[in-house]
Amino acid sequence: MTEYGYFLSCEEFTPAQLLDQARLAAEAGFTRLAVSDHFHPWNDAQGSSPFVWSVIGALSQTVDLPVTTLVTCPTVRLHPAVTAQAAATSAVLLGGRFTLGVGTGEALNEHVHGDRWPSFDERAEMLEEALEVMRKLFTGEQVSHRGRHYTVDNARLYTVPAEAPPVYVSGFGPNAAALAGRIGDGFVTMTPDRDLVGAFRADGGAGKPVIGGVKVCWNDDRDKAVDLVHRLWPTELLPGELAQLLPTPAHFEQASELVTPEMVAEAVTCGNDVDEHVATLRSYVDAGFDEVYVGQIGPDNEAFFDHYRREVLPALPR
Repeated sequence: MTEYGYFLSCEEFTPAQLLDQARLAAEAGFTRLAVSDHFHPWNDAQGSSPFVWSVIGALSQTVDLPVTTLVTCPTVRLHPAVTAQAAATSAVLLGGRFTLGVGTGEALNEHVHGDRWPSFDERAEMLEEALEVMRKLFTGEQVSHRGRHYTVDNARLYTVPAEAPPVYVSGFGPNAAALAGRIGDGFVTMTPDRDLVGAFRADGGAGKPVIGGVKVCWNDDRDKAVDLVHRLWPTELLPGELAQLLPTPAHFEQASELVTPEMVAEAVTCGNDVDEHVATLRSYVDAGFDEVYVGQIGPDNEAFFDHYRREVLPALPR
């Protein structure tokens, strides 16, 4: 059975707007929430970036839906011991309805202390050690750890949930899928790639959940929707490892000059064609995803939620 959730984009919306969207999502019939974790937005046009752990605390008092981070990097900007405390508190506030989605991160968010930005292989090694540290701390026992990347000295979390939150690992290529299969409780990936899902399941992920997300722009004027996406989220179309390597919103704005409106119109679901929106989400179901999160680009949220409640969600396979 596939569940459909709403993707809260901290890069584009204020905390108050995110809480309003969460309420509307619950009323529209979405059964889960995902929330991004950024220090910077991708570009200045998006214009927001609240601290995700504060947002999650507010969400816990606003709606009863489960919440997943898509995704947190627990290796550079925040030490894994601090991330573990934030995740444990979130799980307590949400009554166990919290999933910690993690990844190897982007320089955009993680370079802010002035640390060197490691290669993917080193970041993957750091992530594996970070998960080891966090899972020990989730037990509520006193933990000391001295590893290659992290030291923990007599740390104990006193506020922990009855059960440790599941940790889902993000990945966009076969090596990352294999890592997720080996160390994750689930897999996060943003494209409906059946082969990548298969690689995850073959490398230790059999029986574990696969979740993904996609951004759309519902608008009665398709051209206006394309323009909104081109202005706010051209970064979605940047190729390769640029999203992991570029350090500032200004660099993303420079790279995004290569993205044309025609590219957006071809790649992103824009406009009010119900069948097109249904097909976009169905592609994830067909690729073997267990949870699919959809986020609306731009300010027209009420129309998005109204049409998804009446037309799109009822037409999706369960």
